[in-house]
Amino acid sequence: MNDWIEKPNFIVVEGPIGVGKTSLVHRLAKHFGSDMLLEGAEENPFLHRFYKNPREAALPAQLFFLFQRSRQWNNLSQGDLFRQYLIADFMLEKDRLFAQINLDHDELQLYEQVYERLTLEAPPPELVIYLQAPVDVLMKRIKQRARLVEQKIEPGYLRQLCDAYADFFHYYDRSPILIVNAAEINPLQNEKHFQLLLEHICGRGADRRRYLNLTGFSL
Repeated sequence: MNDWIEKPNFIVVEGPIGVGKTSLVHRLAKHFGSDMLLEGAEENPFLHRFYKNPREAALPAQLFFLFQRSRQWNNLSQGDLFRQYLIADFMLEKDRLFAQINLDHDELQLYEQVYERLTLEAPPPELVIYLQAPVDVLMKRIKQRARLVEQKIEPGYLRQLCDAYADFFHYYDRSPILIVNAAEINPLQNEKHFQLLLEHICGRGADRRRYLNLTGFSL
């Protein structure tokens, strides 16, 4: 990892639905005075239909996200990323991860053709914070935040998603990764946990894969 004197300029927070990505991005951005790049799932008009009937709406929901995410990244030139601090709650690579889960064979082939024809320019983050938590914790948080569009999410779908994230980050090597046990570490409500997270974000060292883990939970 880079020997940072201060925090990295470009951070991405990733993880499955309900793990707390966007809330953590808001707190980090406020602390560091950073700009934010947020996924904006609520803008997807097909998402409610997808959670109600995945087979009917998977392809339009996925294509909407693909166009949205590519537009967001392409609106940011690489020069902008080096002139400002930026924290995002998604990375472009995650789009294919969801597509591989949600689309059937023919739909995935069509999606891949569209993906290849888009101009996708997203430089690798200087740090990826990967939040992970067990499915029961994710289901509890989804129910607590009571977003209507998410209430039909099934545990089986979340389990599949968690497995896909774990596999993706097992092989991911474009950026240093900080893997955080978000089931036990609560940087949003626990100040000591937040300070510990900041130490790992700004800390210096040679490891490209580190774990912030208080209870032994890991990949």
